[in-house]
This record gives sequence, structure tokens and C-alpha cells, in this order.
Amino acid sequence: MNPIINDLEKTFLREDMPEVNPGDTVKVFVRIIEGNKERIQAFEGTVIKKHGSGINKTITVRKVFQGVGVERVFLLNSPRIEKINLLRKGDVRRSKLYYLRERSGKATRIKEKIEKR
Repeated sequence: MNPIINDLEKTFLREDMPEVNPGDTVKVFVRIIEGNKERIQAFEGTVIKKHGSGINKTITVRKVFQGVGVERVFLLNSPRIEKINLLRKGDVRRSKLYYLRERSGKATRIKEKIEKR
């Protein structure tokens, strides 16, 4: 890749984001602009996919709302993202958790990763 582009992208990378992996439960706070008002909306769910690298890194977060699965893709280095809270670390064996789309209820549970001290 071009070193000039790499240097330019480094200025836009955010250092304040936690390390998020598939299986983690996160709460993403997004700035939403409606008309001339701005507010912050939280989106809480499970990370089912991590994609891209550098400034183009995205995560796909899935939650079930009123019986309907909702997935949303977030650009991690976007200025629209206020912050990301890592609620629990998930212990999964694969990097893309698309199988959660076909499951519902207790079948969508993910084991929690216990950190060693």
C-alpha cells in the first residue's frame, strides 16, 4: 500500500476503542442527527462479525428486538461513534457467527470467557 495513504489514515485512527471480537456483547453509543438536534442512541447486542483493517475496520452487531433480529454495521473509526462499552467477552470458536441468525431464544447463548489473572 502507498506510504502516503498509510500516514494520512493514521491521523484518523481512534485509540480510545476497546478490542472487540466476535461473540462479545457490546453497547455502542452512536450520535444521531435529526433535523437540527443531535442525540446519542445506544445499540446493545452481540458482535457476529469483524471485517476490514485499519481505518476501514467494521463490526456487525446483532440484537433481537420485539422478536425481530436487527443487525447493524458500525465503522469503528467513525466520529459518529461516541464510545463502545464491552459488557461481556464471548468464548466462541469461529470468527463469523452467522449461525446465530437461524437460532432464537436460549439457543443463541454464548459462553463467557473467563480471564486468567
